[in-house]
Amino acid sequence: MQRETGAACSRAKQYLRGVKAGLPVILGFLPVGVAYAIMARQAGFSGGETVLMSLAVFAGASQMMAAGMYAQGAGLAAIILATFILNLRHLIMSACVVRRIREGGVGMKLLAAFGVTDETFAIFTTQREEACSLYNFLGLMSVAYAAWVAGSALGVAASGFLPPALSASLGIAMYAMFISILLPGLKGNLRLGLLVLFTACFNTALSQWMPSSWALIASTLFCALLGVFFVDPNKKEEGER
Repeated sequence: MQRETGAACSRAKQYLRGVKAGLPVILGFLPVGVAYAIMARQAGFSGGETVLMSLAVFAGASQMMAAGMYAQGAGLAAIILATFILNLRHLIMSACVVRRIREGGVGMKLLAAFGVTDETFAIFTTQREEACSLYNFLGLMSVAYAAWVAGSALGVAASGFLPPALSASLGIAMYAMFISILLPGLKGNLRLGLLVLFTACFNTALSQWMPSSWALIASTLFCALLGVFFVDPNKKEEGER
């Protein structure tokens, strides 16, 4: 009995440690969640659909992309394929997180994989390995998930009274998010920067003779394949060194 009580106490401490580690995420997730919700409402989503998407998907960049593509009239197949490609990195990140989680069954590990985002992955994998546990990650995930859903709900509420000009300006949040993800990797890597520019130009050219949603998918796949042979993401240019 004492052993079970001690184990429960240990799990609670691990969970609270994860909650504490995840508190800074709130500062980023709330405003971006608001921006996503306003963007989704502008695209024609109802308030319930907007929040339900955050509850079921929990992927900010993908949700913004899906809302933007829906607003442009993209079909369901194009939206699903584009968000799948964008989220391919989660396969690797989830594998890294699950490797650090030694306890729990398959169901709990799948639940943890659902909570993997760029932010939760970065926080969890930079902790000491001996401090990493299933309950630590669940605490971290709970804070991030609650902040994202709360931000979405706030955005739905705010969309009813924010001035149209301000609501429209929040539409650039998706581009700001992608730029913030992209820029750190471009530093000191000229080839990667050139590939990004080529991808943008290639996508623009494809958009002239095919739907923009499919142009985005085609340019992403082609340029990612090109990057395998053209770019070393870990290589720094000589001047940077």
